[in-house]
Amino acid sequence: MIELPALPYRQDALAPHISERTIGYHYGRHHAGYVANLNKLLAAGGGATGGAAAGGGATGGGATGLEELITNAGPGVVFNNAAQTWNHTFYWQSMSPDGGGDPSGELAAAIVASFGSVDALRAELTAKATGNFGSGWTWLVRLGSGGGAGGGGDGAGDGAGGGELAVVNTDDADNPLVTGHQPLLTIDIWEHAYYLDYQNARPAYIATFLEHLINWDFAAANYAATPDA
Repeated sequence: MIELPALPYRQDALAPHISERTIGYHYGRHHAGYVANLNKLLAAGGGATGGAAAGGGATGGGATGLEELITNAGPGVVFNNAAQTWNHTFYWQSMSPDGGGDPSGELAAAIVASFGSVDALRAELTAKATGNFGSGWTWLVRLGSGGGAGGGGDGAGDGAGGGELAVVNTDDADNPLVTGHQPLLTIDIWEHAYYLDYQNARPAYIATFLEHLINWDFAAANYAATPDA
């Protein structure tokens, strides 16, 4: 049984940047719906997990069974609901009521090494998230060796490696885990993430995310974790 984890903050904690109404629909209907659908599929024999919670990331709790399901399921409804369950949990943790500012420590050094500066990373996240066509996700990842089932978007499945950081887009439910890359943080680009607050002004949502909400501490904790072999 996959459980819907509690939000890491109150539903009104991200206001005025993301409203309680948006969080209520997004978490209480969309995220909860993916968890419910996945449990129905698993009960019907659609796959098996280790009974993990729907966590994600270094601070997200034990989600090994769910991650194994994502990487092994292959395209289809089980993958879609499992990945969307994981992706949403990771997204909530990628934001903080005390977010924004600049990263520090080893993550900041890695960002400078890969992008030239933190501002250059912000520009790359802005360009990729704004240009992410349709529904999907924009990720900051540590590149792995590639490979695995699924994949998609414009960079998660390119097989590049070496441990450097990159910004990649994925389509629909796709997730960098399936191509061997380590997610550090994500921006949800599905319209239900922002439409009630920003209507069709996706760039304004992205700018607000990067200025006020981005959780560098969560990204740093993920970066500090040893990537899966």
